[in-house]
Amino acid sequence: MATSDHRGHGYSLLDAAGEVELGADHPGFADAAYRARRNEVARLSADWHPGMAVPQVQYTAAEDEVWATVCAELRPLHDERAAGCIRDAIGRLALPTDRVPQLDEVSAALQPLTGYRYGVAPGLAELRQFYGLLADGMFLSTQYLRHPSVPLYTPEPDVIHEVVGHGLSLAVPELAEVCRAMGRAVRRVEQPAALEALSRIFWFSIEFGCVWERGELRTYGAGILSSYGELKSFATAELLPLDLAAMATHEYDITRYQPVLFAARSLAEVVDVVGGCFDAADDERLLALVGART
Repeated sequence: MATSDHRGHGYSLLDAAGEVELGADHPGFADAAYRARRNEVARLSADWHPGMAVPQVQYTAAEDEVWATVCAELRPLHDERAAGCIRDAIGRLALPTDRVPQLDEVSAALQPLTGYRYGVAPGLAELRQFYGLLADGMFLSTQYLRHPSVPLYTPEPDVIHEVVGHGLSLAVPELAEVCRAMGRAVRRVEQPAALEALSRIFWFSIEFGCVWERGELRTYGAGILSSYGELKSFATAELLPLDLAAMATHEYDITRYQPVLFAARSLAEVVDVVGGCFDAADDERLLALVGART
């Protein structure tokens, strides 16, 4: 089994029959009932596209219990280790802690704060589509829950990651604007190497970003905020200052806790450095940035 409980936005695929493909090391691989439920939820959004209503999922009591268990474990860690802007967002977004919310419900709470809303994807979302829609204030999300046998672990992003992790960061106006800038940048670039550079910078900021506050390391990254294990361990990582060239070229392993993280001196630095990079990004600038490290 992998050691990490977050693997990014390239995850479960649908095969030709419209069924979810799970790896042999997935906790639900041999669970026929879980696989059937994953297929059922995936098919609800298989034909969805922007402009359509977000499908409703009738979550079961067992799925609500998984959500409640994870929320109960994450909340004290958020109080202790989340950045101040995230702790403020927890109160403003006011996600339910005893049941899985519908994505429309999350959008209704999020839109007045930053204008963002949720769309859906059954599994793997193409990078340009996923990132590009950020420019329109739309975040594509899955709707399924992780396997109930290990509620604090998931080998791919589920609705807990998408809503508890990204929902909280998207409720912060400054981070929401950085995400919009990312979407605009992705729509401008054409070279695969430039897109990869943007994706890595996004990974080391919006997904796994940290910030120093009053001498203490805090996190605003969705991949850490939604992960019990990452929240417990991220402060032990090798910490580097924000460095766009390093972020754009640094290798990472999505199957383990991140051993290297980039820590900003403040949220304002994240906006200035990362958001500024996205605002100015084009093929020429990004290829030069990558070339400076090769």
